[in-house]
Amino acid sequence: MVLTSDSSLCRLSTMGSAQPRLTAQTLKVLTILMSHIQDEISGAEVGRATKLASGTLYPILMRLEEAGWVESRWETEDPHELGRPRRRLYQITGVGIRKSRQTFREVLLPLKEYAWR
Repeated sequence: MVLTSDSSLCRLSTMGSAQPRLTAQTLKVLTILMSHIQDEISGAEVGRATKLASGTLYPILMRLEEAGWVESRWETEDPHELGRPRRRLYQITGVGIRKSRQTFREVLLPLKEYAWR
């Protein structure tokens, strides 16, 4: 474990040490991130799309980042020029894409079998 400090944020890094819990809420977040594979998306945008409260959303994003499924960074623009606080931007990684696809296959295929019974 490594303790990292970014001017206003201190995080305990355990990159890749554990797989994230794949709850219904985590699957919602992964769905949004997978729909923006080529783009960075702010946490607020993920929250609006998933309708998850920040107290649920940000721990999920942190766990996904710790597992190596997601990368994040602070936007570099000056908040005073933007007229708003800076945003944390998230993007799914190659590992996250592979693991998400695998997870959705494992979750959805069994559901299809029972959906029409």
